[in-house]
Amino acid sequence: MQFNSDGPGGSPVDLENQDIIAAMKEMQGYIDITPADFMEIYRVAYNHAVDRIAKSMHAKDVMTRQVVCVNPETSLLETAERMAAANISGIPVVNEQNEVLGVISEKDFLQKMGAEPSGSFMGVISQCLKNKGCVALPIRGKTAADIMSAPAVTVARERPLSEISRLFAEKQINRVPVVDPDGKIAGIVSRADMVRSFFAKIC
Repeated sequence: MQFNSDGPGGSPVDLENQDIIAAMKEMQGYIDITPADFMEIYRVAYNHAVDRIAKSMHAKDVMTRQVVCVNPETSLLETAERMAAANISGIPVVNEQNEVLGVISEKDFLQKMGAEPSGSFMGVISQCLKNKGCVALPIRGKTAADIMSAPAVTVARERPLSEISRLFAEKQINRVPVVDPDGKIAGIVSRADMVRSFFAKIC
């Protein structure tokens, strides 16, 4: 099944009236319903299914359990190397007790390198082309504590995905650390984790 760019909550892009009519002809018995009525029923039912699945799934069901982390004292060079090696765009900052203190994203790096206000990669490229030298020089020698976003937004393992999705939109973030009752990191949920798990559930 193919879905449109709206993702969950939309309808298949390749579902047209002729497809509905063909499907209705294949069904046994008489169906007193128009293609438009069927499409509306489908949309409403699909949205209900999306909502039900999102509420039934929790952070613990989709989170990545092996989390790459750094300490506040970790240099930004090592932080960047860990993120590159793990192919991730965000990393939690934890203390010696594994309590989450903050989160560092690619955007935090970019903004500290002069990409403000957009905080985009192309903003950094623009700065590089305007200036001579590396725009990362101002943050060379600094640590994770210097650029992390804090306090960290975290969720419990039982937090429903529907609430996490709203949290992503409200806070304009792409990932959130999952903590146990003691505040220690237990995993991390990203938008990619949610999308992957959601479509595995409905397809």
